[in-house]
Amino acid sequence: MTAPPSSRAAKGLSGGAVGTGDLVFFVVAAAAPLTVMAAVAPLAIGMAGRAAPLGYLVSGLLLIVFAAGFTAMSRFVRNAGAFYAYIGRGLGRPAGAGSAYVALFSYNAIEVGLLVAFGWFTESGVADLTGVRVAWWIWALAGLVAIGVLGYRKVTFSAKVLGVALALEVLVLLVFEAGLVAHGGGPRGFDLGTLSPAHLGGEGVGGMFVLAVGAFVGFEATAIYAEEAREPARTVPRATYIAVAFLALFYTVTVWAVISAYGSDRAQAVAAGEGGADMVFAATERFAGAWAADSMHVLVITSAFAATLAFHNGAARYFYALGREGLLPRRLGTVSATTRAPATAVVTQSALALAVVAVTLLSGADPYTVMFLWTNGSGILGVMLMQALAALAVYGFFRRERRGMPAWRVVAAPLTACAGLTVLIGLVCANLDLLTGASGRVNAALIAPLPALFVTGAVVALRIRRRDRRAYERLTTTDAEHG
Repeated sequence: MTAPPSSRAAKGLSGGAVGTGDLVFFVVAAAAPLTVMAAVAPLAIGMAGRAAPLGYLVSGLLLIVFAAGFTAMSRFVRNAGAFYAYIGRGLGRPAGAGSAYVALFSYNAIEVGLLVAFGWFTESGVADLTGVRVAWWIWALAGLVAIGVLGYRKVTFSAKVLGVALALEVLVLLVFEAGLVAHGGGPRGFDLGTLSPAHLGGEGVGGMFVLAVGAFVGFEATAIYAEEAREPARTVPRATYIAVAFLALFYTVTVWAVISAYGSDRAQAVAAGEGGADMVFAATERFAGAWAADSMHVLVITSAFAATLAFHNGAARYFYALGREGLLPRRLGTVSATTRAPATAVVTQSALALAVVAVTLLSGADPYTVMFLWTNGSGILGVMLMQALAALAVYGFFRRERRGMPAWRVVAAPLTACAGLTVLIGLVCANLDLLTGASGRVNAALIAPLPALFVTGAVVALRIRRRDRRAYERLTTTDAEHG
């Protein structure tokens, strides 16, 4: 008789569990479109005015170019540590290990920041609607418990929760846009001149791109779930293109609608003014009714929760992938025998988030302006760095043999994406204060862990090579398909 499977004996993640729709939900929910549009887009409009809609479109187009090469490589590499495996296979194992540590830090930074922001949004939202104020940290802890339970269950259950949350937040923005159409637009109707490329040469565009590119962070999660996807050679590329194209079009149309609601000649002044932070809510109330604006306030909370859950799942899978390959304690590379979730990684990630909530509370740091903005400043920059390296890795992977792939997809597209992302990384570093609101010294401290972690990971890989050549050769190849 065979022994019952244990957490340690389970073969791996739940293969064939998620389809294209599930992957799209994970990606778009991680992007938190309602939170981006209601809380971040006004900042972009305040910086760049009429250029803001095209800023989101251009950012999306660049990432679609990146996705062309990224998804080509997904046919040959399947690994829950997506960036780690891609960069390791294309640029060498030390670079892969370095990127793994950076990616793990970045996903965790974004997740813990989002969790604290969820508590902050919930405290203010519930107080506004009911008059009852419950401290943010209580809401954050309640959210952490719920997210931990969802992360421990089968991945398909998280996909269903994310699908419902995503549908609601997109729906309320569509209600606003439908109301605007019913009223014939704003004071100037629908100003198509807002979409002119000429506006991209104006002031504030560099800072606006910092916010626009950050709005897409998390779309690469399709590759993180490749081991759990049905027909990953098809579902991963399909989901990636659908998610990025949807976000690019949805962001562009929504920002254009917000500008139209106030008039293209007034929107920037409104966004930069005292009530700019609430301009999307105010426009929704005017054109769709108070009920829609109230619903939007509630759905910002669920949007933050969904994004936190999506990044929690991604961070847990990085813990799992690195534990499985010996770059972290191997206990992290185990799964639950019943749910096939990365159980130890989920618990570890939840414990880390709990520690951050405790530090924020005990230090008296502001949950939004300090913990959320600072962690996301580091996290977004780290993910962009991984994207640029992954684009270069695609070229490196196919340089000697294209494996039937066209040159535009594995040479031109990844090199173009790498160049574009490098420029944007420079803009982010130069304008990081727009994300964090912090001083130059603080911003330097937020950037410093990224190169330090990259070097640390590379050193760990080289140490493994000296001690155990076979273990070194296995790095980046676990559960990978060799073409």
